[in-house]
Amino acid sequence: MSDELTMQPEEEGLPEDLSGTFMTLTDEEGNDIELEYVDTLEYNGSVYMAFYPTVPEGVDPDTLEDDEDYGLIILRVVNLDGEDQLETISDEEELQAVYDKLMEDLFEEDEGEEDE
Repeated sequence: MSDELTMQPEEEGLPEDLSGTFMTLTDEEGNDIELEYVDTLEYNGSVYMAFYPTVPEGVDPDTLEDDEDYGLIILRVVNLDGEDQLETISDEEELQAVYDKLMEDLFEEDEGEEDE
């Protein structure tokens, strides 16, 4: 996957509520990637978005469980020339820290819902 991805259709900034949203991202090579939005996280002064890739039509989702290309995807939001774009995270320590924080936040949300 290339370093920068743009959201399609082009939007002014990032939408406020993306729950249940599917987004098509276009990489630098013009390839479209459809992802399902999971969550947005602010961590150490940067904003990150988490997604799951969609399952291609005609593919059994159970066959993708061990396929590393179909796991959680975390991308950093960057503003280039006034436009929000998403980029991959190449630093493994940063990626792990963001993943850990995301999981912590998601589990806190789940526990809060159970208490209600």
